[in-house]
Amino acid sequence: MNKEVILTEISFKAVRSSGAGGQNVNKVATKVILTFLIFKSKGLTEDEITLLQTKLQTKISQEGVFQLACDEDRSQLKNKELAIKRFFDVLKKALQKPKERKATKIPRAVKEKRLTAKKEISALKQNRKKPNI
Repeated sequence: MNKEVILTEISFKAVRSSGAGGQNVNKVATKVILTFLIFKSKGLTEDEITLLQTKLQTKISQEGVFQLACDEDRSQLKNKELAIKRFFDVLKKALQKPKERKATKIPRAVKEKRLTAKKEISALKQNRKKPNI
């Protein structure tokens, strides 16, 4: 993943934000929508594109467009910075490969404890029987 190349491929759109803010909401377009074309990206390898396609399939359109909106702040610039930060966090998390699980060996003490418990229960049941004379 090449961040510099990806930054050039990102496009932004400013929209009027909803929610609190008074007259400022009605006048100024502070909400920022970040769009990124995953399939046409030169900053990602083919393996990374397929991995993103599987991990982010609910957030990507059929055309391969990833959209992320940010309207937390009343400033368009801050919302733009927040959107970029979140975008790279999402990419980083999606491209992270999970660790393979190593099968652990059952300790000898645990096996012995289980076998002794079985023997004790067996002896208890044997003692319940009538003596065979």
